[in-house]
Amino acid sequence: MQDLALVINLGSSSLKAALVDSTGASPWHSGRSLQPEESLDGVLSSWLAPELAPYRQGITLVGHRVVHGGEHFTAPTRIDAAVETTLQELVPLAPLHNPPALKGLAWARGWAPDLPQWACFDTAFHSTLPEAASTYALPADLRQRGFRRFGFHGINHQHVAETVAAQWRQQGRDLKKLRLISAHLGAGASLAAIKGGVCIDTTMGYTPLEGLVMASRSGSVDPGLLLELMREGMGEAELADLLQKQAGLKGLSGLSGDMRDIREQAAAGHQGAQLALGVFRQRLLQLIGAMAASLRGVDVLALTGGIGEHDQALQAELAEALAWLPNLEMVIVPADEEGMIARLCRRSAAVG
Repeated sequence: MQDLALVINLGSSSLKAALVDSTGASPWHSGRSLQPEESLDGVLSSWLAPELAPYRQGITLVGHRVVHGGEHFTAPTRIDAAVETTLQELVPLAPLHNPPALKGLAWARGWAPDLPQWACFDTAFHSTLPEAASTYALPADLRQRGFRRFGFHGINHQHVAETVAAQWRQQGRDLKKLRLISAHLGAGASLAAIKGGVCIDTTMGYTPLEGLVMASRSGSVDPGLLLELMREGMGEAELADLLQKQAGLKGLSGLSGDMRDIREQAAAGHQGAQLALGVFRQRLLQLIGAMAASLRGVDVLALTGGIGEHDQALQAELAEALAWLPNLEMVIVPADEEGMIARLCRRSAAVG
């Protein structure tokens, strides 16, 4: 097989990889969780390299998902030494996610030094946010230091936007008028308001903590509550662990951050699980309303991600709760970050 793009998608504790050909088909894709005792370098060498060996001669480029591009990177970028240095400088913006991506980049360069490598950024699709949507109400000196709303999950939000646009095009409808809310609902969760293919609002902010209730992330909470916890003696590391790993569905239910477990236990009468469902649903409806207001109406709500695609109870609940929105179409779009990264890299390579 020829003209394959290798896509490496590294999370804080997971590794996904795929080969995507020029038609968008994927002859190989796989993934695995990383155990605490495993080194990422070891897994890349012992697991990924042998998996890719049969396809090595057909691979023509490598694309990497990088969570945070800051203000520097707003489009797919071919990686060179200067770009890699800048990516290192951005690590503090995404300390859990950007370091693994850099390790994946270094591994791929050693594995195939002849292949061009590209970085695609989860923040890039949101670079079109209007100033009013990206700006926090902070003094100028802080805003000038880059404290602003970036937004995340942009690679998959763009995939959703292009998929729905293709459906509209087939129906002969005007794409410039399409008002779309993309709902990426998984362990991480965010919404994007997309008008005519352009993102104009989103729920995540400077970090992936803002917005919706997530598996173990809190979503938005009153900053005054955080100040109170600090006054009571909670330190930075403890606060970070609370907001990122102990909150969300896990913290609400006292059980798990997995929506499937929450559903099962809620049906059995578990009060914590029922509360988790209620808070998750309330925040989701609240922010769908906010995105609809930014769009001045909504034509399509697209659900994607593990929860969005598979939780049929949530789909029914949303259809009922959003019946007040006239002519709303709700669709399911399977997530495909790897396919989108391959498309982005090929487009940029063709232009460049």
